[in-house]
Amino acid sequence: MNMKHFLIFCLLTVATLTTRAADLSADAYVINDQQVEQLIAQSEDVSLAAVSTNLLESQQLAGSLTGTTRVKANKDFVAALLLDLFLGGFGIHRLYLGTQTLTWVGYILTCGGIFGVVPLVDLVVLIIHHEDISPYVDNSKFFMWANNY
Repeated sequence: MNMKHFLIFCLLTVATLTTRAADLSADAYVINDQQVEQLIAQSEDVSLAAVSTNLLESQQLAGSLTGTTRVKANKDFVAALLLDLFLGGFGIHRLYLGTQTLTWVGYILTCGGIFGVVPLVDLVVLIIHHEDISPYVDNSKFFMWANNY
């Protein structure tokens, strides 16, 4: 038997032993239906309305502590820039920045934001104001840069 045949034999032996070990260990895992049913019975049903109400209450509490009524999320400049660069025509960067739904749908309906001009200007504005993009977060205007500075 040459070295090539010996190596193939060893690999097949290891594969067979590993498969048998996996078959034996699979029998060790048994699902206890009673415990599953008990966990489901003890679980709490959480609806989307309850979660959104709790989120709104926490935002109002944070607003009352900071003196503002609306809390803006921290958005990453690099992520917004890359989304605008690659998916700007679809308005995905505006979706990321937290704009209203109709704004980014408008990007799609106007063939990439007036044939790609608006995403291009958005890209330039994001690059110029890369230190602070907070005026563009949750901005509902189609032209997000209008009347910001």
